[in-house]
Amino acid sequence: MSARVLVVDDVPANVRLLEARLSAEYFDVLTASNGAQALETCARAECDIILLDVMMPDMDGFEVCRRLKANPATHFIPVVMITALDNPSDRVRGLEAGADDFLTKPVSDVVLTARVRSLTRLKMMTDELRLRAMTSLEIGMQAPEREAVCDSGKGGRILLVDDRPSSYERLASMLSAEHAVDVEADPSEALFRAAESNYDLLIVSLGLENFDGLRLCSQARSLERTRHVPILAVADADGSPRLLRGLEIGINDYLLRPIDRNELLARARTQIRRRRYTVHLRDNVASSIEMAVTDGLTGLHNRRYMESHLTTLAEQASLRGQSLALMMLDIDYFKAINDNYGHDAGDDVLREFALRIRKAIRGIDLACRYGGEEFVIVMPETDLHVAGMVAERLRRAIAGEPFSIHKGTKLIKVTISIGLSTLERKGEPISDVVKRADVALYRAKHDGRNRVVAEAA
Repeated sequence: MSARVLVVDDVPANVRLLEARLSAEYFDVLTASNGAQALETCARAECDIILLDVMMPDMDGFEVCRRLKANPATHFIPVVMITALDNPSDRVRGLEAGADDFLTKPVSDVVLTARVRSLTRLKMMTDELRLRAMTSLEIGMQAPEREAVCDSGKGGRILLVDDRPSSYERLASMLSAEHAVDVEADPSEALFRAAESNYDLLIVSLGLENFDGLRLCSQARSLERTRHVPILAVADADGSPRLLRGLEIGINDYLLRPIDRNELLARARTQIRRRRYTVHLRDNVASSIEMAVTDGLTGLHNRRYMESHLTTLAEQASLRGQSLALMMLDIDYFKAINDNYGHDAGDDVLREFALRIRKAIRGIDLACRYGGEEFVIVMPETDLHVAGMVAERLRRAIAGEPFSIHKGTKLIKVTISIGLSTLERKGEPISDVVKRADVALYRAKHDGRNRVVAEAA
């Protein structure tokens, strides 16, 4: 897996050393000798991850990191701070500035490579989500970056998996200052519990008595409902080899005992912020996809969706030797409703009409707004006789009860005309079926409206 790594250090020897290590692992390496250069490179979106020295002139690493994380355009770039400072307070300061990790010199090649690979995988996944979510911006939805910048990372829901009371009581006490914490002492139940609830973070002890903590982490990554929940592993001081293996299978971060309270809280906040950001991205993607195939006014599928699925439905019907009916509907004198009562009244009628359509059809039927006041209903496994009965029932439901407009202050009578057709033979182009339904609709309107007309081939 190749990625562009930006190394930021004012000491040329340190830069050359990191560049050699990373190049040997097939990473593309960019360099900067000060904070200003680093910010400029990141603003041009030229890197996937940043290895940032703390002690630099003019602008130290803490300030560089703080600026990167405060900028919505660079907030999502992972930052690993590398320094000779080894006090817990220094690590906490870096994490509170927004760093994704804080490594102390000298950093082993294995640890460095594992951490870079892990964060790069995360960055690439986030980049894919961000790319898909760009459509959301084009349709007016708010990008999540600004929310992420302001998110404190507090108020999360955490599941702590640990079977040693002395350990989980202490950890839960530390975490409960900022989060809601559930403790699960039985590892075999932890996965079910995690899958059933919407947790923001899993904290897993790798020192479980009768269970392999890494296996639990791996299982969490394999389940759809827990695949994207961040995992923070807790290990004893001599657990580095297992932690490196954990990074390979998908844990997001780790802590070594003895646990510093402030560092635990800082790492938990980092993971929860990232979780909320990616959830927001996924929601934006899902919403943009839904909006792309849904009519915003009625909530029914739009014409684009119908046309993309109609051929498939027809092919399935032909292969299975089943019938397929198509119903084209038009609201009678809809222009007069807009002219006499206003476009708001017309919108009220369209929304109510869509609700009545939903009540009249089955779950397998496909209802779409074809355009304006025209609608199409596709009915699999339905012959012309049954489709005619459904169409007549729908016509009566529309004509039999007036429509409420202007927030219920006025009732008006509405009727519809319906044209019907069916798939007549195997392999028949679905466009012919649509055309026959359109012709039938025209006849229904020509013959006086408020009626159902079927058109055979």
